[in-house]
Amino acid sequence: MIHHLKGRLVEKAPTYVVVECGGVGYFVNISLHTFSKLSDAENIHLYTHLQVKEDAHTLFGFSERSEREIFRLLISVSGIGSSIARTMLSSLDPAQIRDAIANGDVATIQSIKGIGAKTAQRVILDLRDKILKVYDIGEVSASTNNTNKEEALSALEVLGFARRPAEKVVDKVLAQDPSLSVENIIKLALKNL
Repeated sequence: MIHHLKGRLVEKAPTYVVVECGGVGYFVNISLHTFSKLSDAENIHLYTHLQVKEDAHTLFGFSERSEREIFRLLISVSGIGSSIARTMLSSLDPAQIRDAIANGDVATIQSIKGIGAKTAQRVILDLRDKILKVYDIGEVSASTNNTNKEEALSALEVLGFARRPAEKVVDKVLAQDPSLSVENIIKLALKNL
């Protein structure tokens, strides 16, 4: 197993990098999140995951250990392959995915291209307990978040907004910062409605 690579950046694209280590060039698949974190510095360090299949050995690289851990959790779910996991990490950052799973936020997971309602529910069902345990996220934060969300939605309905569009906007606001107060959720939602 290749744990990490530390070497010279030879080539960089939004979906891959080539890293030269000891005269050998490694083709490493990356997410847009990792791409955005990589500078154009000559020397880089990537945490890796090697996927071995009958027909290929594919190397995936991550700028942070946490992103690699989320990737490994995602590919452990039936129906989520490495390409879908990489798409998920390109659409949302690892913390957003972690929080969406911990809070049972199907809408956020489903907002990723290629993820349907059943797959989003399966991801949450399979990984929620692992995420809560590994990241030591308490159930309290999830219930507080849901209470704040419901209060914000009620207030938006009183202001005359339809529930469904308001809920989509509130979910997006909470995906960016799950710790927002009810007042701040409403303020940010009003800017986007």
